[in-house]
Amino acid sequence: MVTPAAKREAVAHLRSALDMSERRACRTIGCVRMTVRYRCHRPDDAELRARLRSLAHVRRRFGYRRLHVLLRREGFTVNHKRLFRLYREERLMVRRRGGRKRALGTRAPMLVPQWPNDRWSLDFVADQFIDGRRLRILVVVDDCTRECLALVPDTSISGIRVARGAYTATFAVTHPRWEPCAGKPHVRFCAGARDETRVPTATVGISF
Repeated sequence: MVTPAAKREAVAHLRSALDMSERRACRTIGCVRMTVRYRCHRPDDAELRARLRSLAHVRRRFGYRRLHVLLRREGFTVNHKRLFRLYREERLMVRRRGGRKRALGTRAPMLVPQWPNDRWSLDFVADQFIDGRRLRILVVVDDCTRECLALVPDTSISGIRVARGAYTATFAVTHPRWEPCAGKPHVRFCAGARDETRVPTATVGISF
């Protein structure tokens, strides 16, 4: 029993159930008689509560401090502590957004390539022209030698264009080896519908 309301309820229960006097009931639970006899004189907050609910419904991400500013602009004279009490009683608390979902379990460590052409990585870099147009560049890098094998610039690069650029880079070496990256997403190059997009099926590791 911490709150005054709980103490008043306990005193009322002792007086009704055990036929105690008010003085004896207060002495039993360690309560001051002034606390039991106190009567609340708070004004009617129906209009303030209604306006607070309507603002919170429109401004869903606003907390009680920002709602307090809006209410004061509309002419409501209310203390921030009183508004916070009404804010909690109306259950208008803003829910906290969840954090980033992380992968469960342990991931297998990525194997370090021991020789050239053991594994290639694909990545995208982006920039912007002075007129606002976006520029994207597909980069193919050898994970062992860190050599940049191909650069494919364009304003938009589709999946077929990625397959074509990676397959074109295979002509720069004698026998390239494509292996999946452990714990990383991978893409499979398959023969396309057009002749210029036909490439042999292979699994290519992608590191971002």
